[in-house]
Amino acid sequence: MKYGIVLAAGKGTRMQSNKNKVMHSLLDKPIIGHVVDHLDAVNVEKIVVVIGHEGESIEAYLKDKVEYAKQDEQLGTADAVAKVTQLESKEGSTLVLFGDGALIQASTLESVYEAHADYDLTIVTAVVKDPGRYNRVIRDTQGFVKKIVESHNATELEATSNEINLGVYVFSNELLFKYLPEINDDMEHELNIIDLVSIMRKNGHSIQAIRVSDSSEFMGINDRIELAKANKWLKNKINNDHMLSGVTLLDPESTFIGPDVVLDKDITIHPNVSIYGKSTIGEGVEITPNSYINNSHIHKNTFIDASKVVNSTVGENSTVGPYAHIREASNVGNEVRIGNFVELKQTNIGNNTSAAHLSYLGNASVGKYVNIGCGVVTVNYDGKDKHDTIIGDNSFIGSHATLLAPLEVGSNALVAAGSVIEDNVENGDMAISRTSQVNKKDSGKKYLTEKGKI
Repeated sequence: MKYGIVLAAGKGTRMQSNKNKVMHSLLDKPIIGHVVDHLDAVNVEKIVVVIGHEGESIEAYLKDKVEYAKQDEQLGTADAVAKVTQLESKEGSTLVLFGDGALIQASTLESVYEAHADYDLTIVTAVVKDPGRYNRVIRDTQGFVKKIVESHNATELEATSNEINLGVYVFSNELLFKYLPEINDDMEHELNIIDLVSIMRKNGHSIQAIRVSDSSEFMGINDRIELAKANKWLKNKINNDHMLSGVTLLDPESTFIGPDVVLDKDITIHPNVSIYGKSTIGEGVEITPNSYINNSHIHKNTFIDASKVVNSTVGENSTVGPYAHIREASNVGNEVRIGNFVELKQTNIGNNTSAAHLSYLGNASVGKYVNIGCGVVTVNYDGKDKHDTIIGDNSFIGSHATLLAPLEVGSNALVAAGSVIEDNVENGDMAISRTSQVNKKDSGKKYLTEKGKI
């Protein structure tokens, strides 16, 4: 069995934030979300997140996706692991990592689990030019791992080691909980999990160090500078993977694609585009600058022009924008035109319908082959409740018409331009609601003269 313990109880004071460190976002997804999703991807049987400072926000986000242990006082990493009582009697391999390890890919975690099969403890290390504040890995004269020491506790000789501990461990679960009580307080009155290396070595257990060539995947995220570095690393990896799979990114540096986005081949994405959440983009789609897509599905051969699509779906061979806003569970059909400055909210648009410009359609259901004129508004809110507007197939809604919901406009119906419609319109009917025009002779000239305009 594979288990995972994620240490996320710290305050993260260097982040200078009231928010829990692991709830800060990388590509529009909380750091802790990346960690848990990577563990999920390698079929970890049970994931336990150790929470403390601002732990409620982590629970609110992850919900029942994981189990929780509570560390009220931050007394060290070993103390945090000891709080995970739900794993005490389990047999298997337990991976322990920090909650800010968002960049560690699922494939890497899987390889560490697999490599651990014949060992009691596996640690991940790297050799770097400047080890700085990182913990040093100390080996004996035969090259076996002897212990790990914190940089500020290292002797002058130990400090010369350029091999650092990257904070990822896999333990035989039974041995992990057997030896945790043997860890003593350090000078800072903390119980540090790195002490298990020397304890398990003393007791004759097998220890291996997996040395990686590039430590950047294991970088910690402790402040805003490291957060920016991590964001850039992840962005570059995701963008490169998509380009190798047949996606054209005209400027990868200004393109931001979330880790859960699925892109088909032959998509063209212009500069300054962001695509996040569980979005899917179909083959042949083109997305122009200043577009934002989140948790939405864009089907093949559709053109998104400088527009925002959130929690919605756009069908095939449609055009959206420029400067359109589609939101809150809207569904746009095939061969549809949603033009400039059109906003949809909880609205379904049928195939071959056009709303070319400057309209708001909220809580509406619009049929096929409908024309929505310029400036059409569905008045869906009465100050207390939202109401629906239904427009049938092949209907024509003239420019600057106002539709007062709840309202039904039938199929093959026409609403005259400039009308305010408050009663249902039957199939095939024309609705017109205007006051009669009155022209007062010479009154315009008189008014302008009085105002000094002429």
